[in-house]
Amino acid sequence: MGRPGSRRGLRTWVQIAFAAVTNGYAAGFARGTIFQGKSKVICLPGLNCYSCPGALGACPIGAFQAVLADRNHKFAFYAAGFLILVGAVLGRFVCGWLCPFGLVQDLIYRIPFVKKLRRLPGERGLRLLKYVILVGFVILLPMTVLDIVGQGQPWFCKYICPSGTLLGGLPLIAASPALQSALGGLFAWKVGILAVLLALSLLVYRPFCRYLCPLGAVYGLFNPISLYRYRVDAHKCTGCGACQKACKLDIPVHKTPNAALCIRCGGCKDACPTGAIRSGFRWETGEKLQNT
Repeated sequence: MGRPGSRRGLRTWVQIAFAAVTNGYAAGFARGTIFQGKSKVICLPGLNCYSCPGALGACPIGAFQAVLADRNHKFAFYAAGFLILVGAVLGRFVCGWLCPFGLVQDLIYRIPFVKKLRRLPGERGLRLLKYVILVGFVILLPMTVLDIVGQGQPWFCKYICPSGTLLGGLPLIAASPALQSALGGLFAWKVGILAVLLALSLLVYRPFCRYLCPLGAVYGLFNPISLYRYRVDAHKCTGCGACQKACKLDIPVHKTPNAALCIRCGGCKDACPTGAIRSGFRWETGEKLQNT
């Protein structure tokens, strides 16, 4: 077992370093421009907005939508393949360790507040919203709602994505008086979504990841079968529930160590008094393991 809090500190620094490296075009923030270099065609694993002034790569959800909405393309093979590959190898490890907007939520949640909530009312139904957004806003609407020339729109990016608003929209508008004069109701709507999610992040751990993120929905489907996964040694596990108490997402890790909601933060491993929870790419032999 790691020391309590040691893994959290390491994870925070990995998140910060990854966000800094993948959004390293500092001139973009100063000039209010978007990086257009060759690396911009490469997808990054997290929800990293293409329109962020410092972004050196593309968001896989944004890339997927852009191709689906383009009248000259039938399917987003590269973006879909990227999502499948990353999901099959890492699952939602990306959400816990590499996603910039996940980092934002983590930092806000650490701000002291009167009471932190384990879950919101209607939690089970709210968790299904990310799948509705994935199917509706990411796939169906860009393909079916077309303009007069047969072109669709990136519905999730345009109408929902809080990461794009925070990391892309706000920095660009702050640096461009022309954009400031053109603001309208759509931008106010997206800022409202962002504000609600940031406020909720004070109360409940990662509300966007829990309830709305289509990228997390995709990676979560791979959690039970990804090469990197969590395992519980049934001989060591006492069923004490310490792992679930430590899990900010309230997952019963001793029963479902690879639940679709798990972001692989490692808090359960630090909390386990017997060291029954392990993670990695290889399966140990000669042990009775719980991996569903």
